[in-house]
Amino acid sequence: MKIVLMSMPDVAPVIMHEAAFHMPNCGIASIGANIDDGHEVYIIDLIRKRRQLKTYLTRTLLKIRPELVGLSAMAWQYETCIKLIRLIKHLLPEVKIVIGGYHATLMHEEIAASDEADLIDFMVRGEGEEACRRLVNALEGRDRLEDIPSLSFKPATPGKVFVHNPRGGLLDLSRLKPPIRDKRRLTWGYHIMNSKIEVLETSRGCTRNCTFCSMQHMYGQSFRTFPIERVLADIDDIYYNRKTRWIFVADDNLVLDTGRVIKICDAIIARQYRKLNLIVQADCVTMSRNEEMVRKMAMAGIKSIFLGIENVSKKNLAMAHKGNIVDASRKAMELCHKYGIMVVGGLIFGFPDDDETAIIENYQFLKSIGSDTAYCQILTPYPKTVMRQDLLDQGLVTNPNDYRWYNGIWANVKTRHLNADQLQYLVWYHRQKVMGWWEPSERIRSQGRLWTSIWLFAFRPMLRFFLGRTLKKYGWQGRYQRAMKRQAGVNVFKDLEAFSPAGK
Repeated sequence: MKIVLMSMPDVAPVIMHEAAFHMPNCGIASIGANIDDGHEVYIIDLIRKRRQLKTYLTRTLLKIRPELVGLSAMAWQYETCIKLIRLIKHLLPEVKIVIGGYHATLMHEEIAASDEADLIDFMVRGEGEEACRRLVNALEGRDRLEDIPSLSFKPATPGKVFVHNPRGGLLDLSRLKPPIRDKRRLTWGYHIMNSKIEVLETSRGCTRNCTFCSMQHMYGQSFRTFPIERVLADIDDIYYNRKTRWIFVADDNLVLDTGRVIKICDAIIARQYRKLNLIVQADCVTMSRNEEMVRKMAMAGIKSIFLGIENVSKKNLAMAHKGNIVDASRKAMELCHKYGIMVVGGLIFGFPDDDETAIIENYQFLKSIGSDTAYCQILTPYPKTVMRQDLLDQGLVTNPNDYRWYNGIWANVKTRHLNADQLQYLVWYHRQKVMGWWEPSERIRSQGRLWTSIWLFAFRPMLRFFLGRTLKKYGWQGRYQRAMKRQAGVNVFKDLEAFSPAGK
């Protein structure tokens, strides 16, 4: 069977311009790798084809003529997913469509009852490797759809749209094959600034219970690890076979098992990779309490860490079930900088009691502790999360259903002091006023002399000139309106508009 698996072209440029970094989707690459031998599997990361979606897919799909196409999407990517399915069905009317990812997992019942249900043949909920493997076998008569856990499918019974099989158990990660990174991946050119980048996993899941997160719907409140030998084999593949020196580690929280992190770091150090650069995500509390682990992480090549600082308000942190992590955030930042690790500090704005002063205080805190750059989001009521229900109960969700805007950039909520428009503007405005122009530290410059020099001596002076002229002519509100207009167009794909649902 010929199978094409694709990820969405939509991006959320919270830190940098949408063209600054494009990474492969590790999820579909892992699913494709674990389909049984004897099938032709191809991977397409549409983030690399944002400007030519219709042309590229028409040429590629008509050449391959797959019998099954799988698409993975998050909530804010789902409308694009449906447009792509309409295009695919236009090109190949008989092709079977399977969707997966967070949105299909959380919203399978709503999708089954929606107008677009006729376009979709199967949905995979949760981890996809085993369900997709068995689905392919079932389509060839070697398994039964009714017996595949975590699969939703359309039965032959008239009047029945979808049957949702019970969720399956979590997978044994030691049995999974490494993700596809060879020529079966039809797209290429993955990069962070001017350097090639790849993605790997060392674990799945998180034991924390943050109320704004959808993770528990995917994996439950669990934490499972890949064998260290598999992690090292993945790094070898990326380093030696793909000739790539930058790796993004997709784990939601790498440091939940500190002893394991040190073992992995020791193994990487022993292999003596030259110029290996790792980017990871971690929690502040664990980082603040384990200096030896931080030291080993730096020695192993971890150059950048995303830390979820979230907020400086104890009340807001309690609502998010984060605990009082302010002191831990400060200490974690200090340790990372001590060992030369760049920190991306994550903040969330828009909690129920936030006002303008709260926004300013959060930015001031992030700047005071020396965050190298900021990943700032507005609280988003993601489907089926505890936070969403809390906000709905308080009447604070202003956009409950249009998920296109659920990428953390847009205000879909109000607070008791600010309406959604005010919240959106003040988060943008005070980032400009408090954080100011990005000044790369020596830590960052050492990791990318070329692109930081281009920023400092070319792009930044040019932007200062043009934005300064805009500010003088239109004021802060005018500059804001232009910035938001541009942002609203980032994920508009004009060549797909003919495949929009009616009325969109």
